[in-house]
Amino acid sequence: MRFSAATTAERLLPQRLALRARPFLARVDALLFTADDRGIAGRMSLIAFSIRIFNAVVAFVSQVLLARWMGSFEYGIFVLVWVTMIIVGNLSCLGFHTSVIRFIPEYFERGKLAELRGILITSRLFVLVASTATALIGLLGLWLFSSLIENYYVIPFYLGIICLPMIALSDVMQGISRANSWTLSALAPTYITRPILILVFMGGALLAGYEPSAANAVIAAILATYITTIAQSVEVTTRLNRRLPGGPRKIEFRQWFAVSLPIFLVESFFFLLTNADVLMVGAFMQPTDVAIYFATVKTLALVHFVYFAVKAGVAQRYAQFTHSNPERLAAFARETVSWTFWPSLVMAAVVLVLGKPMLMLFGPEFDSGYPLLFLLVAGVVARAAVGPAESLLTMSGNQNICAAVYALTLTCNIALSVLLIPLFGLWGAAIATALSMIFEASALAFTVWRKLGIVMAIFVPTAPAKGAIRW
Repeated sequence: MRFSAATTAERLLPQRLALRARPFLARVDALLFTADDRGIAGRMSLIAFSIRIFNAVVAFVSQVLLARWMGSFEYGIFVLVWVTMIIVGNLSCLGFHTSVIRFIPEYFERGKLAELRGILITSRLFVLVASTATALIGLLGLWLFSSLIENYYVIPFYLGIICLPMIALSDVMQGISRANSWTLSALAPTYITRPILILVFMGGALLAGYEPSAANAVIAAILATYITTIAQSVEVTTRLNRRLPGGPRKIEFRQWFAVSLPIFLVESFFFLLTNADVLMVGAFMQPTDVAIYFATVKTLALVHFVYFAVKAGVAQRYAQFTHSNPERLAAFARETVSWTFWPSLVMAAVVLVLGKPMLMLFGPEFDSGYPLLFLLVAGVVARAAVGPAESLLTMSGNQNICAAVYALTLTCNIALSVLLIPLFGLWGAAIATALSMIFEASALAFTVWRKLGIVMAIFVPTAPAKGAIRW
């Protein structure tokens, strides 16, 4: 028996209230509690949304405490090092952490169990090898060019590189979990367990008498990352063994790599674009400025996680509809735009109302980032207005053009940052980021319309493009 909000309301509420609530609750049932693909995607998005709400609280509290414990200078060093490691670890997957979301549902749908076993083992081994090689190259590069880096960054960067293989493995395990609709296994380790452990280990270090330095914070992050990733790997592997019977493996590495490489470019440009502002501030300004800007960006998490939650819930369904039911893809894609935009708009208003007191929690100088929120929120809402358009392009085989869009957007972002940050400081970074997000949203929506004939824009009427590719 499946849960029904409408039926539950009829049992618990007075008849008059139950009748008034029934139309709304019927829509909730249709969206979240049906057994079809729409219901599954809705539940995944709701779970992801809930996790990101909890993550936003955990991350915010942990960052506030770290900033208070370490001071803005040391906190700024830790932020730049940790953000860099997250980016490089993600890029070290070379797209396999996302391509598995496309291949696993396809192989299940078509009964290709040998290929399924092959990609499950190959993706994990390949990512471990690639990320370890990246870490070794990073250590060599840091040793060769350490004279060009500020002294206070060198030791934390050496330590941070140790995390790369585990960050990359966690990303691919997240992709495998998302492909199997295991939302908790996909998101909870990275977005709940790891930040809590970082806070616990750093707090323990301070109680033991260690200095509140960036290097010690990175060591806490290393311990948290290894423990979290190993536990996640054991759990996901156990669930895979229960779901998939043993048998032969078929390795089609050339095909997987050919698909993963363009996805790698898309993910690289997207990830760099998402974090380029923090890196550019670190390149041109002092660690204290990095700390203020990062705290401001963290305050935006309440808006960002709506987009992420919907993306986490629908990417697998985009891939499945592309291969099994293309006729439903356009309507479903259009619906996911509404899922993304309206909650993001509400969260944007909340952030603007509460932003200043939230920033003051980090320290007395952090509220100087509050005016930047108005620019940054405008960019985030503009991105939400087109929904997870890049996931639709990637999962429908249009990853090459999606990569081109992100390459152009990243180029614009870097060019604007180089031009504006030296002139206007943190305002320059915020202007560059907001304009880049608006350009990104416009370009993605136009590309989806031209390539697929699907309107991915909240206020634009549905109308297929002339010459659009239809199935």
